[in-house]
Amino acid sequence: MKRVIVIFAPTACGKTALAENIFGKGSLSCFKGMGEVVSADSQTVYRGLNIGTAKPSPEEMEQLPHHLIDIVSPSVQFGAGDFFDLADAACREILSRNKFPVVVGGSGFYIRNFLMGLTSAPVCSPQVRQFIKDRLAAEGGRVLYEELCAVDPVYAAKINPNDSSRVCRALEVYHTSGMPLSSYKMPETLRPDYEFLVLVLNRAREDLYRRIDLRVDKMFEDGLEQEVAALVKNGCTKDTPAMKAIGYSEFFLDGMTLPQIKERIKLDSRHYAKKQYTYMKGIPGAVIVDADDMEKIESLIMKFCSR
Repeated sequence: MKRVIVIFAPTACGKTALAENIFGKGSLSCFKGMGEVVSADSQTVYRGLNIGTAKPSPEEMEQLPHHLIDIVSPSVQFGAGDFFDLADAACREILSRNKFPVVVGGSGFYIRNFLMGLTSAPVCSPQVRQFIKDRLAAEGGRVLYEELCAVDPVYAAKINPNDSSRVCRALEVYHTSGMPLSSYKMPETLRPDYEFLVLVLNRAREDLYRRIDLRVDKMFEDGLEQEVAALVKNGCTKDTPAMKAIGYSEFFLDGMTLPQIKERIKLDSRHYAKKQYTYMKGIPGAVIVDADDMEKIESLIMKFCSR
């Protein structure tokens, strides 16, 4: 059986450091060097978005190989279907080297789809996709989100209004089938392609919010403002897909000072952290474990890998 380890946690929970402590070249764990990370993050796929996404450094990726990092330009729409295909290919590649794929990230929507498969919603034609893409460029993401609220309020309520990728996908389905995306049934069982160990890391809310605030402070110390300015200089605007991310979209809000932008990023990150668990509810066999309980986490991985 092809075994895949999945580590999910909201932003700033410490999941990347945990994976490195267990599987990295400098690890003291018995799993040292036995795994490679498949990043399940909707923004680290973009080139040039380094500081605001807390992307693993070259040194960290030397310690523990990462896949699906820096694979598309900021102007590309990248969605759950893209992640599904590329993550699947990465897992099979890693397994071919007799190592464990370790899917690590906070994009619960991506991870859920990878674990359970995509919905039965129809494949949209290139013409419909281009139609929606052209409308996004001409009318902006806000107009499209308002349309989605009208035709599929159930799905609209589940996503970030600035997530143009999901907004466009939902409208593509609606314009293709006349049915809202939320009417299509999500799979309820794990894919049979793999055997999964799903670990959901947990932290007390106060601790998580403190870590988020510290991370945002460090991002500004590391030059987030300059990184955004460089992206804008290279042609990025508020409507560029990658610029919809928390940590970047706030720079395009009118009339805000830099301190206000920083506080808004902290607030948006806290709100997002609460939502990140939503898509992981009901995953069969998922184990909720304290993020700092390394002994229990290693024990669960040991039991899984030795079956």
